[in-house]
Amino acid sequence: MKKGVDSLKFAAGTDKGLLREINEDSCMIIPGCSSSLYAFIIADGMGGHNCGEIASRMTVDFVSESIRNSSKLDDENIQQELCSIVEQANREVYEKAQQSEEFSGMGTTLTMAVMDGIKLTAAHVGDSRLYMIRGGEILQLTQDHSYIGELLRSGSLTREEAENHPRRNVITRAVGSSADIIVDVISQQINEGDIFVLCTDGLTNMISEDELSRIVRDNEPEAACSRLIEAANKQGGDDNITVIVIKCE
Repeated sequence: MKKGVDSLKFAAGTDKGLLREINEDSCMIIPGCSSSLYAFIIADGMGGHNCGEIASRMTVDFVSESIRNSSKLDDENIQQELCSIVEQANREVYEKAQQSEEFSGMGTTLTMAVMDGIKLTAAHVGDSRLYMIRGGEILQLTQDHSYIGELLRSGSLTREEAENHPRRNVITRAVGSSADIIVDVISQQINEGDIFVLCTDGLTNMISEDELSRIVRDNEPEAACSRLIEAANKQGGDDNITVIVIKCE
């Protein structure tokens, strides 16, 4: 690993929750995917007839294979390369969705982060989230591509009103939902002691950011993932729950 953070400690956890029959979330961690890079990927599928599971798995598999085989993940090219990989994944899922009525309308969120110990670069579509916890403060690095997210950013809705809004699960951007896609790309310098969390809305709809931050700060990554899932299920567990926790040391 380049000079910077000496090591990363990480873990992932996923659960179908208490109300869903299957888990349509997918995730993957790729340690040492290219030289000193680590990749973290999370996706929350949507679509009828369990096609959300297909969309999220297709996307995570395609992205992970592309990252492993890429020769363009150096500092100069990484943002463009991650954007290109997500655009290609979008075409794969979109074309699959056009093949039959069974797959029609399927899609998935996608939040991925690539880290080298000095910098994190993320690509993001949908309403899964990437958080950074630094010095006890929690910051959402991604924007929610959702109906509620748009209203919050325009000032038309308060966070309190958003919590119980009937359209809070409507997303405005997803991998596979259209032939073209706009990908958010984010860069963030990494400091010693930083904690990063990738998660689906099955977690963030159930627990507050303060509780998320407290659990993650107080536990090692594997225990933090388990306790976050447990906390979401205690609040109702009405969706699939997936989380990745990364601690920088």
